[in-house]
Amino acid sequence: MARRLTDGVWLLDLGLVPPFATNGYLTDDGELTLVDPGLPWNRPSLRSEMADAGYAVGDLDRVLVTHFDLDHSGGLRGLPADWRGPVYMGTTDAAIARGDTDPKRRHHKGLFHMFVRRLFPVPEGTTLTDVEDGDEIGAFTAYHTPGHNPGHMVYLHESGAAFLGDLVWENGGRLTPPFWLDSYDMRGVHESIRDLARRVPPFEVAAMAHGDPITTDGRRALLDCSARL
Repeated sequence: MARRLTDGVWLLDLGLVPPFATNGYLTDDGELTLVDPGLPWNRPSLRSEMADAGYAVGDLDRVLVTHFDLDHSGGLRGLPADWRGPVYMGTTDAAIARGDTDPKRRHHKGLFHMFVRRLFPVPEGTTLTDVEDGDEIGAFTAYHTPGHNPGHMVYLHESGAAFLGDLVWENGGRLTPPFWLDSYDMRGVHESIRDLARRVPPFEVAAMAHGDPITTDGRRALLDCSARL
């Protein structure tokens, strides 16, 4: 069931059961944005989760994708066929998703991305827009945080919510790096955590893809994670 985290921000319970559950998020600041639509076969569905928050999928103005992974970008296939809003993704990941470039074939995650792109391609007609570090998208600012994926992005909303994707996970009330098997470059993950902790302004809500969102002093939780690396 959708859960309100703060004014204009909702957690959507997407994916399947743990450990395959994925957090999606909605923001409403006069424009309705979905951050990470989850898997191609979400249970509960994206449609039902958005309805719990009082919205229809067709109400969306845009979609932000933190990175190209089955449990984040796969849910684009659940959007209405006639929805033509913009979908934003980090430049490097967007190039992989479109087939403009190939992932690393000699890397376990690169092979997985080849599989995902072949079996679950971005739906035809999707307006996939590249995102670079520092880009402003409505009320969001984008931060490039490579490591988990080469084009991984974090999106900071002006309300004080940071949508962290798989840069960090939540475990036992604190933030931790993601599992190494699910990442391209763990050294890059650690560098991105430290870099983001240094340069991001204060935020309250740490909204990660896996785990329970931290709703108070989220930047402190990120700084604590950085200090432990």
